[in-house]
Amino acid sequence: MTALVLAHFVVALCAAPLISRAGPRAFLVLALPPAAALAWALSRWDAVASGRASEEAWTWIGTYGVDVAFRLDALSLVMVLLAAGIGALVLLYCVGYFGGGAPQLGPFGGNLLAFAGAMLGLVLADDLVILYLFWELTTVLSFLLIGYDSEKRESRRSALQALTVTSVGGLAMFVGFLMLGHLAGTYRISRILEAPPGPSGTLTAAVLLILCGAVAKSAVWPLSLWLPNAMAAPTPVSAYLHAAAMVKAGVYLVARLAPAFAEVTAWKPVLLTLGTATLLLGGWRALRENDLKLVLAYGTVSQLGLLVVLAGAGSYDTALAAIAMILAHALFKAPLFLVTGIVDHATGTRDLRRLSGLGRSLPGVCAVAVVAGASMAALPPLLGFVAKEAALDALLHGSTAERWALAVIVAGSACTTAYTLRFLWGAFARKPGLPPTPAHRVAPSFLAPPALLALGCLVLGPGIGWLAPLFERYADTYPAPAEPYHLALWHGFGTPLGLSALAWLGGAALFVAREPVVRIGRRLAWPTADAVFGRCVLGLERTALQVTGTVQKGSLPAYVATVLLVAVVGLAAVLLTDRPWHGTPAPRLWDSPWQAAVGALTCGCALMCLLVQRRMKAAVLAGLTGYGTGLLYVVQGAPDLALTQFAVETVSTVVLVLVLRRLPVFFGDKGKVRRKVTGTALALGSGALVACALWLAAGARTAAPAGAAMTEETAHHGLKDVVSTILVDFRAWDTLGESAVLAVAVLGVTSLLYVHRRQGPAAREPVRLPGGVTAWSLSSSRIQAPLAPGQAAPERSWLVAADTLAPEYRSVVFEVVARLVFHPILMLSAYLLLCAENLPGGGFVGGLVAGVALTIRYLAGGRYELDAAAPLHPGFLTGLGLTLSTGVALVGLADGTVLHAWTWHGRLPLIGEWHAGTAVLFDLGVYLLVLGVVLDTVRALGSRVDQQTEYAARLVLAGEERR
Repeated sequence: MTALVLAHFVVALCAAPLISRAGPRAFLVLALPPAAALAWALSRWDAVASGRASEEAWTWIGTYGVDVAFRLDALSLVMVLLAAGIGALVLLYCVGYFGGGAPQLGPFGGNLLAFAGAMLGLVLADDLVILYLFWELTTVLSFLLIGYDSEKRESRRSALQALTVTSVGGLAMFVGFLMLGHLAGTYRISRILEAPPGPSGTLTAAVLLILCGAVAKSAVWPLSLWLPNAMAAPTPVSAYLHAAAMVKAGVYLVARLAPAFAEVTAWKPVLLTLGTATLLLGGWRALRENDLKLVLAYGTVSQLGLLVVLAGAGSYDTALAAIAMILAHALFKAPLFLVTGIVDHATGTRDLRRLSGLGRSLPGVCAVAVVAGASMAALPPLLGFVAKEAALDALLHGSTAERWALAVIVAGSACTTAYTLRFLWGAFARKPGLPPTPAHRVAPSFLAPPALLALGCLVLGPGIGWLAPLFERYADTYPAPAEPYHLALWHGFGTPLGLSALAWLGGAALFVAREPVVRIGRRLAWPTADAVFGRCVLGLERTALQVTGTVQKGSLPAYVATVLLVAVVGLAAVLLTDRPWHGTPAPRLWDSPWQAAVGALTCGCALMCLLVQRRMKAAVLAGLTGYGTGLLYVVQGAPDLALTQFAVETVSTVVLVLVLRRLPVFFGDKGKVRRKVTGTALALGSGALVACALWLAAGARTAAPAGAAMTEETAHHGLKDVVSTILVDFRAWDTLGESAVLAVAVLGVTSLLYVHRRQGPAAREPVRLPGGVTAWSLSSSRIQAPLAPGQAAPERSWLVAADTLAPEYRSVVFEVVARLVFHPILMLSAYLLLCAENLPGGGFVGGLVAGVALTIRYLAGGRYELDAAAPLHPGFLTGLGLTLSTGVALVGLADGTVLHAWTWHGRLPLIGEWHAGTAVLFDLGVYLLVLGVVLDTVRALGSRVDQQTEYAARLVLAGEERR
């Protein structure tokens, strides 16, 4: 199961190059993973039907009991058949649908196949957390698929609407999952269903939250607005996501949990009420639509309401009807969507008011649509009839609420018959006064996928006996009644058949009176959910703008003061309320006089920051407080932390100075005593409260510190540096996550800074520096041309690009020092990287030290010098480092660690014995990532600022020359 799910994503990654080379025919290759999943599911049919479920599981987050678990039982097998079988046919259909080519087809194919893999993982998941991950993955991929034609505003809006509705419901569902898992003591779905938690208010709240996600995903009223708008997607997406896969996810979740929670207080009232309302409202709306896809879309909404009622009713007979109807709905609705795509492809329109006579010009397409439509209208001997008869019989013998639901279902079935006739008449009938619509020939391969699905409706109706054992295996999860219902094509003349006949007659009458029905429907129409959603979004945007305009004044001090004030008030309120200092040992002010001295100097520098008027002085004093903190680490005996603190403070101070170059020399609040006093009081108060909170937190410890165990474990592996071992082995995943966050944050900030370069010239000239290095410049006036034959060589410079600086900005002493210390600092960074197992160091501090070396080159020689010293793009270094660390971590995951997944050792001349593990590779990734981050920051705040300054100076000079 795991291999099948992963195969979908692996092949999806190859979709773009495959389609770029082979064109739409590459969809034949993309159809292989779903076809393999279909073959595997069919091979497991007999075993599952006999009650032998297949399971795969391994521990993922053991502390919280989260497992990567998959399980194949009767319900999931049916869903796999739908997701894989219809997915493979839809991918084959894409060969003909996109035969003429289409933009962005490679990403589309990859997203569609990845969605099939996510859907497969969703229906196989046996863990609530894993189910949620695949659930949200389908949400994101559906957003990409619906918004495929991103140049159209309608597509973008529809995709965003679907993402908003389904993701909000998904978040509510996730909270319900967490509550349910906590109550049950496990997140394994099969175990929860075997031993569900007892009734409680918490369980009711959890169930309601879970139903929010199911209702949003399956487009149940009042959250059904996104599905009709999603018809902006290409037809293959509509046929797969909105007939067989995505919209079935919510129904699947209800069917999965109903055996254990159908008797929870809120379960049946919510599902029966919303389901019947959706059935009736969706069917009524479909009667007045003129777009064939919208007729099917609102019909899908109506049918989903019926499925939710059956899946949530919570009895043996309704469960049997639900699983039969799930299969029948997919088999008749998917081919109707595909037929609509063929009609649109052949005629160029889906408007039933413009279509006429296609039944004669496209008889094969018409035959497929008639068979699928007859199954949707529940006509015998098709599968839809068998499923509808089972549903009517089950509700007829159910509770009072179910019998009331039955009356609504009969009315909804009449609407189903009416909009089925409207679809077939609108697409294929010859209309008086309208000439036959010209249509080109449809290739048999293009028609084959919907024809196979329609054939399934035709064959599986009489052959329902083949499916009955599997369907009854799912129904067995409920207590069986004294006389359980048995699926069969013919149960004789009875009340269910009479209700079906009443629905057919009513539907025929609604179709015959279609024009008055349309007029009545439009007069009685409420404000559409789409309009309400639009107004809510517009109101939210206006409110957000007003709030933002009120609280966001563009003052960074005000923002920082607000954050600190909230923290101070909240912390002070908690301390005054709980009074946690009772029984807490008195704080020990220092362990040695050196700590007191360093602490006093650090506090003095911090207080002086409040008194100075120059920004640069404040930056230097702030840097000194950081160095003072590093000295405290040295005095305390933490060289790793001290080294990291010194490196971070050095880079931070340099970056701060680079920023201050573009700001005024003095602070803007000079002379404003009130503001300074308020800021000083807030700073001192927040610092005092944080110190108090740290003292109380340290004094409240009851468990033994974890440091002793980590020290022992480090020594067990023959290592000495505990801090480095924690970072690259014990907590390597934390390190990886923090590194990724650092990279994303810095890239985001520097990207925002890079936007300003669009205001400058459109192109830059390449400049060739000595040594063959290419730099990029707005002007090459200061770059010396290559020497002519016989020309005397200029005076040697210490740096490659030093001559690009104006004389007033050069310092020969600094250039000499930079040239002399650059390579030793780089060697020091490499040493810190490689010695981390037994000495202070590591990839993080090594990358910072290497960044300091490049920063020195920039400060000494300018931006051209930085380009010469580091010709690689910072993003390449960052991406390479993150990829390397992630790859090593994934490899180590199979072995349970990162440090000892693989090890190497040997002996080298002059060096002696050496030993290395994958921790070195992991640390190398961190090294490259940090180096890329520092380089990106220096280029953004240094080189880019220099470039903008030069450009502004040239503009001023050009203006003076013109005058």
